[in-house]
Amino acid sequence: QVQLVESGGGLVHDGGSLRLSCGASPTIFRLCNLAWYRQAPGKQRELVAEFTSGGYTNYAAFVKGRFTLSRDNANSAVYLKMEDLKPEDTAKYYCNADGCTRSVRGRSYWGQGTQVTVSS
Repeated sequence: QVQLVESGGGLVHDGGSLRLSCGASPTIFRLCNLAWYRQAPGKQRELVAEFTSGGYTNYAAFVKGRFTLSRDNANSAVYLKMEDLKPEDTAKYYCNADGCTRSVRGRSYWGQGTQVTVSS
């Protein structure tokens, strides 16, 4: 069974930075299309950043160069470095991935989320 666990959220001031981590167990190598989503109160969950099937990174328009998506295969982790955070970035951030190996293909996995709050 695959589990995704996020960490790194917190309270920061306008303009601050955070780095979110998503640990995949038992291994990241069962997963593909790794992505970060966010959901603010009263709003729909939206894509923040993702690794595409072609191996590229894709960012939502609102990121505007402020966030960086990366992965560490050795530690089975995906990171989202967020800089110049704004109050409108306040949301719960979720890690998401699709199962890609035979035992997990066709499944989508979500973490429990980590809260990011940006004060003005």
